[in-house]
Amino acid sequence: METERTHPDRPLHEYLRQHARAQPDKAAYLWYGRAVTFAELDRASDAFAARLAQLGVKKGEPVALFMNNCPQYVMAHCGVQKLGAVVCPCGPLFKEHELAYQLGDLKARVIVAADNLLPVVEQVRGMTAIEHVFAVRYADLLPDAPVIDVPPELLAMKAQRRALPAGVADFLAAVNTGAAAPRVELAMDDVALMTYTSGTTGLPKGAMLSYGNALYKSAAAADCNGVTGDDVLLAIAPLYHIAGMVMGINVTLYAGATTVLLFRFDPVATLQAIARHRVSWWYSIAPMNVAAMQVPGARDYDLASLRMNPVTSFGITFTEPLAQQWRQVAPNCNSFEASYGLSETHTVDTYMPANAIRWGSHGKAIPGNEIRILDPESGATMPTGEPGEIVLRSPGVFKGYWNKPEATEKTLRNGWVHTGDIGRMDADGYLTFTGRFKEMIKVSGYAVFPEEVETILIKHPAVAQAAVIGVPDPTKGEIIRAFIVRKPGQDVTADALMAWARENMSTYKAPREVRFIDALPATGAGKVLRRLLKDAA
Repeated sequence: METERTHPDRPLHEYLRQHARAQPDKAAYLWYGRAVTFAELDRASDAFAARLAQLGVKKGEPVALFMNNCPQYVMAHCGVQKLGAVVCPCGPLFKEHELAYQLGDLKARVIVAADNLLPVVEQVRGMTAIEHVFAVRYADLLPDAPVIDVPPELLAMKAQRRALPAGVADFLAAVNTGAAAPRVELAMDDVALMTYTSGTTGLPKGAMLSYGNALYKSAAAADCNGVTGDDVLLAIAPLYHIAGMVMGINVTLYAGATTVLLFRFDPVATLQAIARHRVSWWYSIAPMNVAAMQVPGARDYDLASLRMNPVTSFGITFTEPLAQQWRQVAPNCNSFEASYGLSETHTVDTYMPANAIRWGSHGKAIPGNEIRILDPESGATMPTGEPGEIVLRSPGVFKGYWNKPEATEKTLRNGWVHTGDIGRMDADGYLTFTGRFKEMIKVSGYAVFPEEVETILIKHPAVAQAAVIGVPDPTKGEIIRAFIVRKPGQDVTADALMAWARENMSTYKAPREVRFIDALPATGAGKVLRRLLKDAA
């Protein structure tokens, strides 16, 4: 571990309060050149907590967030947690069925949604418990003279501000009241975040994570990577995803650093952001680095400020040769494979020592985290270097799955998270993740749960049964292949079904291949045997 500091045992939003008092005018976020100071972020989140309290939101109540990266996301996130309510991110690529499932599972009464996503909210509102909708306009906080390229869709929103439907409140109006947040007694073990994941099997489940989980992993992410308040971070990974949240929200609040926030990845804007704002630390996804290097004139940008760049391999493996190529663009940058982690442990279970990078591995356990490699059948510890199931125990371990005691019992045993992942540990304590026992599919870095896709596919009038698997793809890591049993007398082509799927689920979940079969292989109890479909493939 590069550095270690003693941190006060308090929720991250209390760190925000401290920074707001100590350095009120310092930029917490830079949004295309517009500075959101620590004081502004603290006031806005206080006011949102107060507004939620006026609506009767109580401690422990789920509040859904449904938007892409923007400063308002952070304001809402902190405001919800200041009240003791639970942040529940919903993927902004969700279509009607996906949002309805998650909101229905949560029984959430309040949602904060981007204004361009309101049609999806309105489609599901009548079938959920949603009573209050706050609309975020991404363009509201854009500066009049941006210093880096703004996505065209945001410029269009700025040029033509949408009117809000009846019954939808303006989020910015709610956070500009100056109201003080109510005083709520919070314990570090209280649930602060519910992030949806597959667990080991089944439809997505809400992993309940506490204020203490968040602080432990935020401190680890900052301290093990040497992040201080003097750093300038770049946040592009989605804030609604656990890794993007830790690196884009939590580390900022913990360290008191400034974060340059982008709505989405754009290779030119990325280079501009690093050069313009003297970014020193960036958590990226491997295809981002490759795309940035392919920009004409990439080496003409001054990226000398960038000193550290942990990279996650999604679609493209981040290798030592790729790191050397990146160093030709960013000459002082130390880049390496990012940590291993999962939603149930608030991610960041390992870190890569910057002075002892071991390519092909995912680094060493962060301080306080225990990692074992077990035989999945016997539970015995595997010899050094031999593969087995990765199991974890640390202060970051989740409290269980929301309203899913049986799934919790299967994954969380005596304080240990049984990940369903395959890995091995070398003699020096470096962990190498090699695959998944569970059937989750990774498409361009996004987790896809087979049961969720299948549940939507069988809503098609011509589909009697559906099963999906992941098949290797050179650019996306995996793509979805669907096996379909048609209803008697019904007909649908593969192209038509794939087009329908793209209209009814997130694009990355939609099958790229469809095969029609007479019957799905199944056990006597009727459980589909996807492994036989994989074997046939």
